[in-house]
Amino acid sequence: MSTSVAPVGFLVDGELSAEQRAALDWCADAGLDARTISLADVAAGTDSLDTYDALWWHRTEPIESIAELSDCREPIEAHLRAGGGLLLSLRALEAVTALGIDPVSPDVSLVEDSTSTSGLLVKALYDDHPAFDGVDGLRVPTRSGDGSQPSARYESVLPERGEVLASTLRADHDAPSEVALVGWQVGDGDVAGLGTALRFDGETTEEAAQNRTRLVENLLGVLGTADERLVDGRPKDADALSRRRAALADDHHRPQYHLSPPANWLNDPNGMIQWDGQYHAFYQYNPGGPSHGTIHWGHAVSDDLVTWEDRPVALTPSPDGPDRHGCWSGCAVDVDGTPTILYTGGRGDLQLPCLGTAVDDDLSGWEKSPENPVVDTLPEEPPLRSTEHWRAEFRDHSVWQAADGTWHHLIGSGIEDGGGTALLYTSADDDLTDWEYRGPILVGDPERDGAMWECPELLDLGDRQLLHVSNYEEVRYYLGTYDADEGRFEVDRTGLLDHGSFYAPQSLRDDEGRWLTWGWVKEERNASAQWDAGWSGTLSLPRHVDLDADGRLRQRPAPELTALREAHVHGETTRLVDDQRSLPVSGHALELRAEIRLDDVEEFGFVVRESPDNEEETLIRYTRDSTVVVDRAGSSLDPRASTDPVSMPVTPIDDSLSLRLFVDGSVLELFANDRHCLTTRIYPTREDSDGVSMYAAGGTATIEELDVWELGSAWAE
Repeated sequence: MSTSVAPVGFLVDGELSAEQRAALDWCADAGLDARTISLADVAAGTDSLDTYDALWWHRTEPIESIAELSDCREPIEAHLRAGGGLLLSLRALEAVTALGIDPVSPDVSLVEDSTSTSGLLVKALYDDHPAFDGVDGLRVPTRSGDGSQPSARYESVLPERGEVLASTLRADHDAPSEVALVGWQVGDGDVAGLGTALRFDGETTEEAAQNRTRLVENLLGVLGTADERLVDGRPKDADALSRRRAALADDHHRPQYHLSPPANWLNDPNGMIQWDGQYHAFYQYNPGGPSHGTIHWGHAVSDDLVTWEDRPVALTPSPDGPDRHGCWSGCAVDVDGTPTILYTGGRGDLQLPCLGTAVDDDLSGWEKSPENPVVDTLPEEPPLRSTEHWRAEFRDHSVWQAADGTWHHLIGSGIEDGGGTALLYTSADDDLTDWEYRGPILVGDPERDGAMWECPELLDLGDRQLLHVSNYEEVRYYLGTYDADEGRFEVDRTGLLDHGSFYAPQSLRDDEGRWLTWGWVKEERNASAQWDAGWSGTLSLPRHVDLDADGRLRQRPAPELTALREAHVHGETTRLVDDQRSLPVSGHALELRAEIRLDDVEEFGFVVRESPDNEEETLIRYTRDSTVVVDRAGSSLDPRASTDPVSMPVTPIDDSLSLRLFVDGSVLELFANDRHCLTTRIYPTREDSDGVSMYAAGGTATIEELDVWELGSAWAE
């Protein structure tokens, strides 16, 4: 799209800078009728803005010295509400708060010495947006060469009302956390904030100059026309989020029945709770893009654990609050009939517990406590682990009420020069704002258990309690006994909850008394591939966690998931001797259930996401050393995807192996003997990599039971 606005009002305050003169010269060369307007005249009302379809304020200096700015708010706001447009470029982006466009200003404003190419890292959701018409790909160089680069951008915060269209492209890397282009709606008008990667004064390459010209022309064109909107507002409501989901539906790596974000970034499950019969899943969400950034709480609901609906974003950082830099992981509890959340608020180098209560039965709105943070000092003993970013590692919450009415609260941490730990606080009050520090309930061995414990959770399984922690690499569990009076946990048995990409699990006790657990299924492709896809992360299937008759930990898919089953293939008892056999089923969303006996075979396996010529295939290998291996050597032709094998030990080979395997786009989730779990990711590039087969190598294997189902979607069409 090219611009047809005439004229453009070029806002100035005082004498023109060299960069502003160069921008005006560019306008003349581009055939734009750009007329200078003094901010003083705008403030005084002596220059009507009705003449202009779009305004452009391009500024290299900070804005704090502009006395007239507050008086410009009303006429510029009127211009926008009537359908006009406004482009704020470079440090003019700092004016969004003063002009009433957004309560959150850019948190980075500086002048950089640039010696290389920079540009825009366009979000995949907007690759066909009119603003990027005529530019090629998601990585768009817009300036090059030596010289200063004035910039204003969002990094550790996000605009509250604006939608991120693009981040920053550096010469040698993507910089998704450096937000470059934001769009806002104000009444019937639009605002574009292009805070960096733009320069008119100086030499540049032909490619960068062409992209710069096309981009600015496009932005002014969209801003200046009544029948085109720059954005449809920041997608906070359920309908807008569902439109984001629909836009990514054709990606065959997207899970179909696992709970995934509508777009952008997902990590830890949070605040898992069943309320009024409905399951609520909150999760760490970055609306700025598919990268770990300014964390909000996303929200999805289900009546049956099978079909899910997107709900509005539940928690947003408060610009002046203790959670300014992120609403991080937390949990939900019922406090005398009121749904209540405790979450980690991040600001500066502190991360402290914050409290919120639901303001509606849908759990869509939350009121943050005026007492936040409800723990405002860090423990002194033992000395806690610190990093270059954090005064102390002190985050993530597990809260429950004991039989005597006392509230118990675990926070994850690590001991300086020691192991990870879960710190205990208790409270006798139901307002959950007055907490007494009790110390660690357990300290891990740093070599085996990790130096930092994230997302601790303690579940009462009856005869035993289950404590699990995430130590950056894996999720370790401890079965034992929690002494509530002493505030100590005695360990009987330890192991891994999952042997793959499963992390930071959180659980809820449902109305039937079951513990249901979800984990974050991490990506296994690089950050560039995640950005290009437009989304990152998913949650595992809900797992029913309990103890078997021998007191061992069990993990099984929630039985409700059988409702996803559609087309079915059933196999009778089969002996396979040094052979490979295709199964009469294919697809990207499958469940496979089998009972396998190795007999004298060296190895038995299933092959999934298999292309007809075997160029791509993923092997699930069961070997005589009692190991199940997901062999990803041939899983993907994309060099950005991991092809490392992932394995887990299982029951000795003299017993049959009970295996349930779930294939869902790029997700593989395995359950062996109702106890061992392995979750991983694969990224076949070919749409026809959807075949399934089984094989026996070096002898005979008996498949005592075999069922395969095609599975439906968790999301309403």
